[in-house]
Amino acid sequence: MRFVYNVLFAVFFILSLPYYVFRLWRRGNWQRGFGQRFGLYDAELKERLRGRKVVWFHAVSVGEVNLCALLVNALSEHLDDWTVLVSTTTTTGMGELERKLPSTVCKIYYPVDFLPAVNRALRIINPELVVLVEAEIWPNLLWRLTDRGTPTFLVNTRLSDRSARRYAQFRFLFGSIFSSFAGVGVHNENDAKAVRSVGCDPNRVRVTGNLKFDAVDLGSRHSVKPAELIAWAGAKDGDLVLLGSSTHPGEERLLAELFLRLRSSVSNLFLVLVPRHFERGAAVARELDSLGLRSRLRSRFDSSALASDAVADCLIVDSTGELRFFYDVSTVVVIGKSLLAHGGQNPIEAAAAGCAVVMGPNMENFRAITKTFLQAESMRQVRGPEGLEAELLSLLEDQSLRESLSLRARAVVDQNRGAVSRTVAMIEPTLNGVSN
Repeated sequence: MRFVYNVLFAVFFILSLPYYVFRLWRRGNWQRGFGQRFGLYDAELKERLRGRKVVWFHAVSVGEVNLCALLVNALSEHLDDWTVLVSTTTTTGMGELERKLPSTVCKIYYPVDFLPAVNRALRIINPELVVLVEAEIWPNLLWRLTDRGTPTFLVNTRLSDRSARRYAQFRFLFGSIFSSFAGVGVHNENDAKAVRSVGCDPNRVRVTGNLKFDAVDLGSRHSVKPAELIAWAGAKDGDLVLLGSSTHPGEERLLAELFLRLRSSVSNLFLVLVPRHFERGAAVARELDSLGLRSRLRSRFDSSALASDAVADCLIVDSTGELRFFYDVSTVVVIGKSLLAHGGQNPIEAAAAGCAVVMGPNMENFRAITKTFLQAESMRQVRGPEGLEAELLSLLEDQSLRESLSLRARAVVDQNRGAVSRTVAMIEPTLNGVSN
């Protein structure tokens, strides 16, 4: 099975390599650390790792990096004798790693699951413990970790119905991988049932909760000044702010058209759009311009600009890691990827910041979280784009309704904290056992 997987992976990787490089190039800064994706590391990193006891955390991108930083900090008192290494897959994730974790933590790009690259990475890193944040399953790395007898944990795990069915269909490939985990931390009992169905040892599965409820405390809310940014773009004192959060193609135009109609009833309305992929910022600006909507790009912010120069109706946030700051100045938030795309985005930070939150019907990736908020009547969900305008108008015109949603949403966040301590409790015995 390993032989078949590696032959197929090599063929697929070679065929997809141009697209892979193009995606990296489009994100920018792709040359830096490119060799790390193939297990090639510089002399400085090798020296930092040589002869050391290494614990390796992996976080795919920005969201997982935030959770990883929580875990590293929570485990810090147990890591005095360890060298901590954290990997990520994306350049945006690397940017967050460098902001969130100190220089004493080694930071690398995750190797592609090409067997020579995996073998080189493991030979140099030589981890004694591995923690994967969320269900990041790459067979070669996990097979090799199992062969080496390296305890590996899967934390903050949630399997969608589709993912669970897919893993179950290929249990002949993934069953041995799931059964090898030293511990699996899941959000709830439904997730526990799902991971057991794909081969995880029931005795090693723990309901730890969702780390994202604890992650809202991450970071200083003073490193970015969203009020100054929206004022530079054109917002006036007392304006209500409609925020499109982590939007996907088509959703920016939908919200812009709604914004233009809503302003006939709510004249003091300002629009902020945060595309899920920041590199789309310029394209979004052109699309808004075709509607006659004036916008400014956050990347062109000029702190010396006069207030009288602020003539735009919309700020487009074409940057990474700054979305959470804009919740502080938002009146109503629309969750992206839930209207014209599928999966949804994380609504927890918006709730914790006190925003009134509206989402579309497609919240598959956050089904349990969505259910929790909806059961508490702390968020609104529309059946599709056609119902969004009326919902937004009712919230924008009714401050007391917004405040009641906000209070209930914050209560939900507070009630669901504690996943970090439960996850640490799962990892700690093995971590101490390896140390001894």
